[in-house]
Amino acid sequence: MSGSLDVLLRLDRGRGPLRAQIEDQLRDAVRGGRLAPGAALPSSRALARELSVSRGVVVEAYAQLAAEGYLVARQGAPTRVSEAASPGPGAAPAAPGERPPRFDFRTGRPDVSLFPRTAWLASLRRALRDAPDARFDYGDPRGAPELRGALARYLGRVRGVVCDPERVVITSGMAQGMALFARALTPGGARRIGMEDPSSAPGRAQLASNGLEIVPIPVDEDGMEVARLPAVDAAMVTPAHQFPLGVVLAPDRRAALLDWAAHTGAVVLEDDYDAEYRYDRQPVGAVQGLAPDLVAYAGSISKTLAPGLRLGWLVVPERLIDAVTAAKASDDLGTPVVEQLALADFLERGRLDRHLRRTRAVYRDRRDALVAALGRLLPECPIAGVAAGLHLVLRLPAATNEQAVLDAARARGLGLSGISEHRVAPGPPALLLGYGRLPEAAVEPGVRALADSLRA
Repeated sequence: MSGSLDVLLRLDRGRGPLRAQIEDQLRDAVRGGRLAPGAALPSSRALARELSVSRGVVVEAYAQLAAEGYLVARQGAPTRVSEAASPGPGAAPAAPGERPPRFDFRTGRPDVSLFPRTAWLASLRRALRDAPDARFDYGDPRGAPELRGALARYLGRVRGVVCDPERVVITSGMAQGMALFARALTPGGARRIGMEDPSSAPGRAQLASNGLEIVPIPVDEDGMEVARLPAVDAAMVTPAHQFPLGVVLAPDRRAALLDWAAHTGAVVLEDDYDAEYRYDRQPVGAVQGLAPDLVAYAGSISKTLAPGLRLGWLVVPERLIDAVTAAKASDDLGTPVVEQLALADFLERGRLDRHLRRTRAVYRDRRDALVAALGRLLPECPIAGVAAGLHLVLRLPAATNEQAVLDAARARGLGLSGISEHRVAPGPPALLLGYGRLPEAAVEPGVRALADSLRA
C-alpha cells in the first residue's frame, strides 16, 4: 500500500468473507507487535480504495476490532491501535499461548493506556532538576525522605493512616512488601499467618515462599470470620475491598481483629487492595488508623498508576521497623530514587488525586456496562462485589463445572479466571470478571461469548 499510513494486508477473494480476512490480519498484527500501540491506521476510505473493496467492509472490520478492544476509534481522529491491546514497541511475536485475549476479563489489570504520561514526565523532570546530589548516592534503604514524607501526608489524608515517615519503607511493589513482612516475622524460624479464604493465590504463595505457614480463615459477606482466628503469629486481611469476593470487613470484625491482635501479640498485615476505586459506597478508612502499633499497612500504585513503575510501601509498627529495614537493605539496598522523587512530586501537587477522579469515572462506566450486559444475557447468574474495585464476581449455578466453563470461554478468546484457583477449601463455583482493560464497546460481545460458553 502507498501513503503515509501504510499497513500490509493481503486478501484472497476465494477464501471467505473479505471483512473477516481484514479483521484476522489486523488482529494478528496487533497481537504479534507488528502494529505498535498508538499506531494510526489508514482511513476506512483509503484502505477500501487500496484493497478494492467497499468502504462498508472496512468500516465493519474496524468497528468489530474496536469492540474487541484492539482499536480505538474517535470522531474526527484516525483509528489507532489500543495502548492496552498489544505486546508493545519492540516486542517479539508472542507464542500462541501468550497472546492477549480477545476479550480481557482478567483481574488486577488497570488500563495502562490511561497512564498520565504528560504529568508524570513533568514530575520526572522536576525530580531530576531539583534533587540534591546526595540522592544519587546510596541512601536510606527505607527510601527517599521526600517520598516517605509525601506518602505519610497523602495516606493520612485519604486513607486515615497514622503515618510517621520514619516508619514508612518504600518497596518495589506489593510483592516485595509481603516478602519483607514475612522475613521480618520469621528471623528465628517458621511462623503461621491467618489468611482469608478465598484470597489471592499469588499472595499466599509469596508469603509461603518466605517462611510463613498459611492458615486459611473463611470469608463471608462481612469479611474474614475473625472469631475463627487461631493462635497464629499474624493475620493478613483486605478489609476495604476483599479479594476476590469484594466484601468490606464489617466494623465489629475490625474491632474484634484488633482486640485479637492486642491479646495475642500478633501483628496484622493490611493490604489496602483496590481501596481507591469505589462507586456505590462511602470510603472505608484503613484499619491501621485504629491501631498503628498492631497493623502493618501495605499498598502500591500498581492499580492507580501502572504496575510497571514498581513502587509500593509498607507502613510498619515500631517493633518491626528494624527487621523490615534490614530485609529491604539485604534485598536491593533501596528502590530506584528518581521514580521515588517523581512520585513524591506527583503526590504533593495533587496529580494522583486528579488522575483518580478521571479513572474512577472511566471504570465506573465500564462496570455499569458490564453489570447491564450480564443482567440481560446471563440473568440466571447473580453478581457480587460491584461497589468498588476493578472486577466483580459472577456466581454460577451450583451444579456448574467451573473448569469446563473456563475452558470453553478461553477457547472463545476470553481472558478470565475462576474463584477456585484462589480457594483453599472447596466452595461454590464462580467466575471473576475484571473490567479494568475492557473497553465499553467490547463488553456486549464479550458477555455474549461468555454466555455461549456457559451454555455450551
